[in-house]
Amino acid sequence: MKFRLIRSIIRFIMNLIADIEVHGLEKMPPGNLIGASNHLGRLDTAAMLCVVNREDIIMPVAEKYKNHWLFGLIGRAANAIWLNRFEADFSALREILARMEKGGLLVIAPEGTRSKTEALQEAKLGVAFLASKSGFPILPVAATGTEDRVVLENLKRFRRTKIVVKVGDPIRIEIPKGKGREQALREATDEIMCQIGAMLPESYRGFYANHPRLLELVNHHDTASA
Repeated sequence: MKFRLIRSIIRFIMNLIADIEVHGLEKMPPGNLIGASNHLGRLDTAAMLCVVNREDIIMPVAEKYKNHWLFGLIGRAANAIWLNRFEADFSALREILARMEKGGLLVIAPEGTRSKTEALQEAKLGVAFLASKSGFPILPVAATGTEDRVVLENLKRFRRTKIVVKVGDPIRIEIPKGKGREQALREATDEIMCQIGAMLPESYRGFYANHPRLLELVNHHDTASA
């Protein structure tokens, strides 16, 4: 009940300050899932809560926002897992895995933190690891328009911010045990990020802009659209 109320308030506020356009939401399957998105700004989480109509959300949130008037409220309403981004937070990792065992939608950014360049950063291996441990499929999600700079500029001018959210096809990854595991995690992470990057405008692709897999996906999309 508390979560529904907070989400309703967030949606009301977001409707005042933003115009959210969603593409591909029908690709989101029911059941256990990892929603992996790029991370541009502080409104990313709020935008996802506007887009996703589920209550079984598993949401890791940076611990520094725990006492923030808005993001702390969102986190507590969503029963967030508070995450220390500055060191290996094994306690939070165990909590995430425990929640995943019970089922739900894990909403997470593979990059781990907001991009200072407003483009994709090199992702950490955590999302691929969680997918391999849980067996959850990964749903790539690409967002634009949530950059803090853009949102603040529009607020000053009393303009709504255009936010575009694109949802890709679910992907499954399998990571072998033993030798070569880390390399397999890196390759799986690159696949996740390239799937996200292929849905983003070129200027947002950052670290993965020239990755062969991303170029392959973009070329395939362009050919299919021709």
